[in-house]
Amino acid sequence: MDYLTAKLPDLLTAVNDIAAEAKSTFGRLTPTQLNWKPSAERWSVAQCFDHLITTNKGYFPAIDGVLAGNNATFWERMPLLPRLGGKMLIKVVDPKSTRKFKAPKKFQPTQSDVRASVIDDFVDQQQRVIEKMKATEHLDLEKIVITSPVTAVMTYSLMDAYRIIVVHEQRHFQQAQRVTEEVAFPV
Repeated sequence: MDYLTAKLPDLLTAVNDIAAEAKSTFGRLTPTQLNWKPSAERWSVAQCFDHLITTNKGYFPAIDGVLAGNNATFWERMPLLPRLGGKMLIKVVDPKSTRKFKAPKKFQPTQSDVRASVIDDFVDQQQRVIEKMKATEHLDLEKIVITSPVTAVMTYSLMDAYRIIVVHEQRHFQQAQRVTEEVAFPV
């Protein structure tokens, strides 16, 4: 999928597929396996999904604001910023990108053991993501601008926000898969 141009139906399918793949790939892992880390600096499978739950939840207020008809902020009205911010972020979080970056502090996963239900929690949240996407499908998603949940000066279209959610999920799904492929991963 070309994340820069993906349309809503493809993104809805991707969100649903990611939920199903997460359940089938990680749903039977034990709490020990979910929380096992290859090193102190790397995340466990559970931390990858805890991070996705936290990050995705950060988008909900902006989507709810669009549905409520809230007015655009100063930054959201700037003509070029939305186009640049969204496309840049999609490229940065693309799983094909080898560049590593640290998650913003408010989106860092918990550092202690993550609850054993994290995969089910993620799958449940995916249904809320789908509901929110479907609730806005009648709108011109390319023209509606929202503020990033990370920083108030970064804006992008609601369509790019949906693209960012999906590409970000793909990135961390693959990261979680790599954790389970480590030689020392508990069996």
